Amino acid sequence: MSAYLALTVSVGLLAVLDTWLFFGPLAGSLVTGLVWVSFIAWGCHFHSGGGTKGATTAIVCMSWGAFVGMASVMLASGPLAALDDAVALGIAVGIGAAVICLSSKVPILATIPASVYGFAAIAGSMVLAQKTPQAAILPTIIAIIIGAVFGYVSEMFANAMTRKATSHSAEAAATGEAA
Repeated sequence: MSAYLALTVSVGLLAVLDTWLFFGPLAGSLVTGLVWVSFIAWGCHFHSGGGTKGATTAIVCMSWGAFVGMASVMLASGPLAALDDAVALGIAVGIGAAVICLSSKVPILATIPASVYGFAAIAGSMVLAQKTPQAAILPTIIAIIIGAVFGYVSEMFANAMTRKATSHSAEAAATGEAA
């Protein structure tokens, strides 16, 4: 099977499982409604190069971004609360964005877009679930981990289907059989 088709099958089948997981067994749990965060982390896995590096980058950078996002909202509603809400939030988000950029000097946090995905994911989690920043952090990180794992597994599954087809074709060619 071609790598393109193998990845298509792998991602398609596992997307069914990921969605079912969030709307089935995990419905009513800490991560209710966060399948979208899982899909962002899944995409981030591939965007970050795939394999162990991609999964690690997705988990670490997105989690870091979520923590920075949490701190930004806490800053806006805490020390900056005396300002107009829009001004306070704008300043807090600007500081958070600067922190993400500055922290990219640390090699494990070098993938700025992945950190921004985490920053946005916690903001969405807070707004959609009407949770405090502190209540949104753990569910967001759990959904990030689930998504990165799905990214890794989908890649490995696709690679296995590609290798199996390649091995069979090579074996058939060696024995003179039709592939």
